[in-house]
Amino acid sequence: MENKRALPILFLVMFLVMVGFGIIIPVLPFYAEELGASPAELGLLMAVYSFMQLLFSPVWGKISDKIGRKPVMLIGIAGLSISFFLMAIANHLWMLFFARIIGGLLSAANMPTTMAYAADITTPENRSKGMGMIGAAVGLGFIFGPAIGGVFSDIRLNLPFTIAGSVSIFTFLLVLFVLKESKPKEERNTEKNTPALSRWAAFRGANTILFILQFFVSLSLAGLEATYAYFVADKAGLGTREIGYIFMIMGLAGAVVQGGLIGLLSKKFGDERIIQGGLLVSAIGFGLILLTNNFTSAAVYLTIFGLGNGVIRPTVSALLTKTSTVGHGSVTGLLSSFDSLGRIIGPPLGGMLFAIGIGLPYITGLLLSIIAFILFQIFRYRNHEFNNHRA
Repeated sequence: MENKRALPILFLVMFLVMVGFGIIIPVLPFYAEELGASPAELGLLMAVYSFMQLLFSPVWGKISDKIGRKPVMLIGIAGLSISFFLMAIANHLWMLFFARIIGGLLSAANMPTTMAYAADITTPENRSKGMGMIGAAVGLGFIFGPAIGGVFSDIRLNLPFTIAGSVSIFTFLLVLFVLKESKPKEERNTEKNTPALSRWAAFRGANTILFILQFFVSLSLAGLEATYAYFVADKAGLGTREIGYIFMIMGLAGAVVQGGLIGLLSKKFGDERIIQGGLLVSAIGFGLILLTNNFTSAAVYLTIFGLGNGVIRPTVSALLTKTSTVGHGSVTGLLSSFDSLGRIIGPPLGGMLFAIGIGLPYITGLLLSIIAFILFQIFRYRNHEFNNHRA
C-alpha cells in the first residue's frame, strides 16, 4: 500500500521540479542577452548545463545506490533552487555561467534518482507504468513551466528565476517531510561489497544497444526541437504563439499516454513491442512533418511523432532496470548521460542540417529511428539467446 501512495507523490515531485526548470526556458535567452551574451555565448550557456548532466548523472545514480534515493534527491532539488536564486541576482554574464554549472552538476541527481526510486517501488510488471508516470510529470512540467515563466517575465525579467527557486524550495520540503526512502539500508551497495563497480557497470552485454538507442532517440528529438520553429514558420507561416500551442497539444497527448496508457500497453504487449512501436511511430511522424502546410497538419503530425517518441524513454528505462544486474541508480544515471549527450550534439547538428536543407533534420531523424529499430532487433535476438542459454 505504501508503494501505491509513493508513486503519486513522486509524480508531483518530478512535476514541480520540471515546472521550476521550465519557468526559465523562455526567459533565459533574453536575460543572458541583457547581461551582454552573444549568440555563441548563449549556446554555451545552454550546453554547459547538459554537459554537467552528462558527466554527473551516472555519479549521482551510483551514489543513490549506496546512500539511498531520498538524500540524493534532496541534493538535486537544493542544487536547482540555489542555481535559480543565483541567476535571479546575477548582474554579470559569468554569474549566469556559474549558476548553470552549479545547477547542472547538482540537478543531475534528479532524473536518474527519481527513475531509480520508481524502479524500487514498482514490480517488474508495473515498471513501465511507474516510468511512464515520471515521463508524464516531465512532459506536463514542460508545458506549464514555460507558460508561467512567460507571464511573469512581463513584470520583471528576473522574477521567473525567483519563482523557480521558490518552487524548488517547496519541492525540497515535500521530499523531506512526505516522501519516504525507497531503498532500505540492507539493500544498499557499499564500497566493501562492490569494490569494482564503476559508472559504466551497466554498459555491458545486449544492454549496450539500449543505451545507444536512447542516444539516437535524444539526438533526433533535440535536432527537431532546435529547428522546428524555423521549419513551420517557413512551411506554414506560423508564429511563436501557434508554435507554442502545437507543442502544448503534443505535450498533453504525450502526458496522457505516458501517465495513463503505457502501463496498460506494457501489460498487454510487453516492453519490447512498445519500444518497437514507438520507434516506428516516431519514424512515421518525422516523415509526416515534412508534409506540413498549415496549423492543423503541423499539430497532428508533431503529435504523432511525440506519441511515438514519448513512450520510448520510460519503456527503455523499465527494460534496463529489469535486465541489468547493477543497481537501479547506476542504470538510470548512465541512461541520463546518453540522453544528455544526444541533447548536446542534437541542436548544433540539427542547425547545420537545416542550413543545408530545411527538411534534412527530419529526414535524418527518420533514418535514425529506422537504425534504432534495427538495433533493437539485434538487442532482442541477443537478449533472448542469452536467456535461452541461461535457462
